Amino acid sequence: MSYAAPFDKLRVVDLSQGIAGPYCAMLLAQYGADVIKVEPADGDWARHIGETHGDHTPFSVAGNLGKRSLVLDLKDPDDQEVLWDYLDGADLFIEGFRPGVCERLGFGYEAVQARNSRLIYVSVSGFGQTGPLASKPAMDPILQAFTGYMASNCMPDGTPMRTPPIIVDMSTALYAFQAVSAALYARRDEQEGRRIEVSLMEAAINLQCVRQMQTHLVGAQPPSATAPAGAFKCQDDYLFVVVMRQADFTKLCDAMDLPELRDDPRFASPRLRFDNMDIINRTVAARFAEAPAATWNERLTEAGLQNERVLTYPEFLRHPHVVETETISWLPQPGFDQPVPMPNVPGAERLQPGTDRAHSPDIGEHTKTLKSKRSWD
Repeated sequence: MSYAAPFDKLRVVDLSQGIAGPYCAMLLAQYGADVIKVEPADGDWARHIGETHGDHTPFSVAGNLGKRSLVLDLKDPDDQEVLWDYLDGADLFIEGFRPGVCERLGFGYEAVQARNSRLIYVSVSGFGQTGPLASKPAMDPILQAFTGYMASNCMPDGTPMRTPPIIVDMSTALYAFQAVSAALYARRDEQEGRRIEVSLMEAAINLQCVRQMQTHLVGAQPPSATAPAGAFKCQDDYLFVVVMRQADFTKLCDAMDLPELRDDPRFASPRLRFDNMDIINRTVAARFAEAPAATWNERLTEAGLQNERVLTYPEFLRHPHVVETETISWLPQPGFDQPVPMPNVPGAERLQPGTDRAHSPDIGEHTKTLKSKRSWD
């Protein structure tokens, strides 16, 4: 064991598909775990979302780095025995079916725990394992709709909007990863494993815990918590600005040459600025429109204020800070005609092109070896 690979020798069977479960298992692999991804002959359905590149899409690359792929037909008795061979020696099992499906296949928690009492069994679902909606299929945008996220993210005409980044799936993966990490730590002093249930619904509302509390208390969707705050159109691009402390408000007014705003008693405290945010935002918006975003970015940065240009993904990837900090690793992957940009996992070792950790397997890439061996290394 080491800081670079604290989960070395941890054995994980990943039966999940999509984003949340696979990404959780991918994180375990990045910290040294041996992860076997079990998928059907046509592959995890994330391999078929959007534009495909051989056996891959960006979804399947991001969710499966560092794993081995084993194709099994879970209704075939021989393949079921192969899965049991790996479950018998596993530390962790991740499944992402709707409640009851794993039980019908013969791999429910009770059945697996009876054969491997120390195993930690993780179930990832849309709405949870119980309740009126437990059996409903649900992906990221469905939970953005259900938990109030879309209602608080509306167009000016009131049309609810989803956030394109899969924030619910990704946060579910992170919550599952932290729950697994805590369980593995506790298992050192426990005689048996346990079941962990993580749902996209729980993750989505935890992600919004502050905003849903604000809405409950004021009885409506809360405005910005401070002023000025938001994306302001400059002569060319947008600049996002957040001013929290009163001292920062003074710095902003000086940097933008707005003494009348600085000295106005209506804005003399954070609370007064909150109450009069419309006036403040209109005033600074007019001033921002007088110069390019780069000019304002330089001025506000020199004043020590929170601000940044609103970048596109290509602009972000080319930014000197991103390049110098090696935030992104460029990884060759099967099926792609060029290396793909993959963010390095915060806190983990950087991904190195050509290594197992940086490789996402094709469908069934390791099936022949794993079926003939039928045991962990």
